[in-house]
Order: sequence, then structure tokens, then C-alpha cells
Amino acid sequence: MTSTAKKLGRRFQLGRVRPGDGSALRDYRPWQLFSRSLFFLDLANSHAYAVDVRYLADAKSRRQHERGAGKSPAALYRDGVQVARSNLPATFPVPGGVIEVATSAFGLKRLRFVAGDGSEHTLRPHRRSQEGLRARFGQRYPRASAVVGAVSLVVLLVALAVSLLHGAEALTRIPLVAAHVGTFTSPIHVPTWAKIAMGGAGILAGVERASRLRFNRLIDSVAS
Repeated sequence: MTSTAKKLGRRFQLGRVRPGDGSALRDYRPWQLFSRSLFFLDLANSHAYAVDVRYLADAKSRRQHERGAGKSPAALYRDGVQVARSNLPATFPVPGGVIEVATSAFGLKRLRFVAGDGSEHTLRPHRRSQEGLRARFGQRYPRASAVVGAVSLVVLLVALAVSLLHGAEALTRIPLVAAHVGTFTSPIHVPTWAKIAMGGAGILAGVERASRLRFNRLIDSVAS
């Protein structure tokens, strides 16, 4: 994406930000592990900021957000008080830069502080959140963490390869396509139980990557 496109996208997202309702930041609960992300940003000589992302904000909540009511998918808190909220993807203005937030089908796609000079900084996840638990696992067991990361990447690559092969086979079964390019038969055929298991493994691998904010287009390709 070019710098001009980035600036235009950021300007659009800033225009969607609405004032917060002044509510207090709620505690993170264990049952919110896959439905909520909470990150913190401590700026030098400034307030303490937090970004609360709710993945289960439905269409009704989004429409209410546009009218200034209801729960928003993303909210910015300053010293524990909600000061801004937005639909996703979101860009929140803070002293010295902006906080960019975006999600994918598996969780967070991007959550970072971008300073005025263009430098990027990672926010600190809540210790009991999915991202916080994954970060602590990586700090305590770096070798095991590296193995888990490598396995998740391999699983995503295999799932993508199988999906592409089956997709190509289904596409060439269309008479019009077959008449022009011929038919293609996937060399890989797996039973239904294996497809289900592979799909589950792909979801877990995508969640693992997202929990480390290691997003790439491969994740969305498997999700689609």
C-alpha cells in the first residue's frame, strides 16, 4: 500500500471515531479469552491509554455505534475512562501519534502505536488475555514457542494447498470452464473426517498466529 493510500485510509478511519461515553474500563474476565482483547499504552509524560476490542459486537451494536449509542467493537480509554470509540478497522488519535486497530477472521490483525515520525511500537497486552498468555508462554519457553509457531505455519500452508487444489478441481467441473481449459483432478483426496480435522487445526493455527499479531494474507486465505 502506498503512503498516499495509507494517509487517506487513516484520515477516513479518524473521521469515524466517536466521542466515548465516559464509562469506566471493565476488568478482563477469563470467559472473554476469545471474545475480547485488551492492550495498554504508557506514553512518557502523558496519560495511560488502553484499547478494548470486542469481537462479538454484532450488526445492531455497530449501527447503534454510528448513532452514538450501544457497545462499539473498539474503544479507547484514558486513565480508565472511555474517551473514544469506533468501528473496525480503527485509528485513534493519542499524544504523539495514533493507535491503529484491525482484526481478521481469527483475531487481531494489527494493534500498534504509530508515532509522528513513522516509528511503530507494540502495545502491552493484558496478562490474562489470549495475547498476554501467548506472550508469557513465549518468554518462559522460547524454544517450545518457536516450535509451536513453526507448526502453526506448516498447518496453514498445508490447509491452503489442499483448499487451492480442491477449489481448482471444483472450478474446472463447470462446463464453460472445462471447455476452455480442460478438467483438473486434485492429486490429494482426504476423507470427510480428515477435512474436518484439518479445518479445526487450521483454525487453531490461525488463532495462534493472531495471538502473536503475526498476521499475513495466508491466514485470511485459509479462512475464506
